[in-house]
Amino acid sequence: MSTRVNQTQDDNQVQDSQVQEDAPVSVQPAQANIPQTDSPSLVLKLTIGLIGVFAFLQVYSIQAILPVLMIEFGAGEVQLGMVVGATVLAIAIMSPFLGMLSDAIGRKSLIVGALIFLVIPTALIAQSPNIEWMGAWRFMQGLSVPGITVVIIAYIGEEFEGRAMAELMSFYVSGSVLGGFMGRFILGHLEEFIGWRAAYYAMAVVTLIGALWVGKALPASRQFIANTNFRSAMQTLAGHLIDRYVVTASLLGFCVLFSLVGCFTFINLHLANTPYVLNSGQLANIFTVYLIGVIVTPLSISILRRFGAARTVRVAVIASMFGVLLTLLSPLWGIVLGLTVMSTGVFITQSATISYIAVNVKQGRSLASGLYYMSYYAGGTMGAWLCGLAYASGQWQTTVMLLLFVQLLGLLVSVFGMVKTKMPVPT
Repeated sequence: MSTRVNQTQDDNQVQDSQVQEDAPVSVQPAQANIPQTDSPSLVLKLTIGLIGVFAFLQVYSIQAILPVLMIEFGAGEVQLGMVVGATVLAIAIMSPFLGMLSDAIGRKSLIVGALIFLVIPTALIAQSPNIEWMGAWRFMQGLSVPGITVVIIAYIGEEFEGRAMAELMSFYVSGSVLGGFMGRFILGHLEEFIGWRAAYYAMAVVTLIGALWVGKALPASRQFIANTNFRSAMQTLAGHLIDRYVVTASLLGFCVLFSLVGCFTFINLHLANTPYVLNSGQLANIFTVYLIGVIVTPLSISILRRFGAARTVRVAVIASMFGVLLTLLSPLWGIVLGLTVMSTGVFITQSATISYIAVNVKQGRSLASGLYYMSYYAGGTMGAWLCGLAYASGQWQTTVMLLLFVQLLGLLVSVFGMVKTKMPVPT
């Protein structure tokens, strides 16, 4: 009897020890800190893509109604350019600060909060009594955008590696391209049906729905480590300012958005004049060339893996320059073809440049992304302003000359500044 009791006690001790040993194994804390490398779920891919959509839905939507605003507010070319550039300027100013804030407080909460905040100025644009107030509300829009764009790149770079990171990055860039198209397309057509003021109310509601979806579907960060040390953040900033990868990508980003904003802002005024005389809906249709970016961006991942970012960017910039030249053709189909080629080159360049930072920068990713976007959107601001001056001086021909000069600078940066690296291939 005593032997049986002792055996039962021993069995119980063995079971207890197994429970104690099994408990930490089921949690697997070591595994929880390993970034995901296998293919993400479809829901996550779509959510990341939607974040890109809603981040850029408002940024350039106004371009489709510039001829209408010129008449309604009596605005000149430079004023219109600065209204477009107001959002871009705010993004440039806020990008590094929100990058530092995200490194301190986290990722998901800032992304969702920025999306909700974006709803407010979008609705207020509908109340604009003049071009100056519209510019102010658009500036306010730009204050929230880096909380989405800068932070989501850091989120992807931390939580995923290899193929998973590449896939999600391509979905984000494709979403941003789709958002840029949809903003222009929707606003241009809604302006004809319900007017641009009611259209902005509608876009505010859609943005709110998007914020609620992201809040529900985006997983919380698992790899994030807060950095609340201000001195450490300053040291990281100083390091990024002399980091070849960050500096080169930032200079290239400046040239990329200068070209994109300058081209797609003032081509509208060019096509609204004789002999084309396109209305808001027709101008919105022109922006369907943006959809090529939704197709090209995922395909560019395989190109990046094979040839690396440096070679890919050089070819893409040359293609973009050729596209700008094609816009000098007289037939409308020639201009549309030129815009298609130009935007395709820009989208590939943007995808390669963002991946270039994500792959090569390991510390302070949000701050590195913030510096990139500061330079990127500073280029967009300068493109809106300087191309406005160029268009007022010599119409579209002079604008094309300026665009080609800036793209040539971008090509030189890619040739002499970018290190030949390839996207990581998961084993």
